[in-house]
Order: sequence, then structure tokens, then C-alpha cells
Amino acid sequence: MYPQLNLAAVEGPVATFKTNKGDFAIKLFPKQAPKTVENFLGLVAKNYYDGIIFHRVIKDFMIQGGDPTGTGMGGQSLWGAPFEDEFSNELFNIRGALSMANAGPATNGSQFFIVQNQNMPAQMEEQMVAAGYPKEIIEAYRQGGTPWLDHRHTVFGQVISGMEIVDEIANVETGIQDKPVEDVVIKTIEISE
Repeated sequence: MYPQLNLAAVEGPVATFKTNKGDFAIKLFPKQAPKTVENFLGLVAKNYYDGIIFHRVIKDFMIQGGDPTGTGMGGQSLWGAPFEDEFSNELFNIRGALSMANAGPATNGSQFFIVQNQNMPAQMEEQMVAAGYPKEIIEAYRQGGTPWLDHRHTVFGQVISGMEIVDEIANVETGIQDKPVEDVVIKTIEISE
């Protein structure tokens, strides 16, 4: 029912991010977010993300990349135009989620972020209960996450190994506009089934 809570049972490709800080792997969810996964896989196949930096890093929130300009203002989808959101009641912005960055509804391109938050604000749990969130998901959010981004950003993957590398990236020194002082580079992304 909730792929992020039962990753071993999920059929889908795995994206291994090779960075200058180490590697981490993410299971993708083509069933719940088919167009978003197609976009990501298509860009990876074109080596679009090779050499791109994580341009925005906020400790205890997320790490963001996927912009070839390195500014947060660039990047294009596989089709050269923004595409629609794919929200699922089965996927959530829990710690380790891979989500699309956007500039509002239906503005997806190439940018993505990985949720790193480990300390979800306590008041969020009450709000999730009031909103009718499933018990299992509330439990998962106790490990961290950004529930306020649910149904605002398309979740399309979940970290399955190397979360300590994501944490290390989130803890680098940053400067203006949350940009790391020393570049954190995606050398390449490898896809396996």
C-alpha cells in the first residue's frame, strides 16, 4: 500500500547517485509517478545530471540539485517544457524521499530534492492526525520528513542506501542562497533494475 514503507516489495529501477561525497541509491516509483520517473530516467540517459552540483542545501530540511546552471533558476524537462504534478496518496515527503522541485503547480523540469529532515516539528503530528493521515505514515514521519510539502511536490523515489551520505551533504558549509561553499557534485547517476 505504501511503497516507501515496503521498499523490498517495490518493482522499479534504482538510481545510484555517484557524488564527490560518496554514493547513495534511490528506488524509483514508476507506478505512482510514471511521467516523473520517465522524465528523470530520460535525463539520466542523456547524462544531463553529470557534473551538476547540489546548488541548495539546507541542514535538517533537504538537498536540492538537477539544475545545469547551478543557480536554482535553470533546467528543463525531457520534453523541453514544464510538466504536470503526479501526486499520490501512497507516497509522502518522509525522510529520504526524492521529490520534484518546482515553482508552483505543474512547473516540473529537471530539478529535484531529497528530504533530509530528521526532526519533524511536533505540532505537525497533530495536523497530520487531523488531516486523516494513515497511522503508518505518521509513524514514518516521526523519523523525519516534510509533510507540509505533500501534494505540493511530486514524490517519485526513496533512498534505500547511503542516507548517511545525504546527511553529510546536508551538513556542508553553505553561503549565499544556501549554496555549498565547496561544490557538492553529482559525478554521474547509474540506473539498474
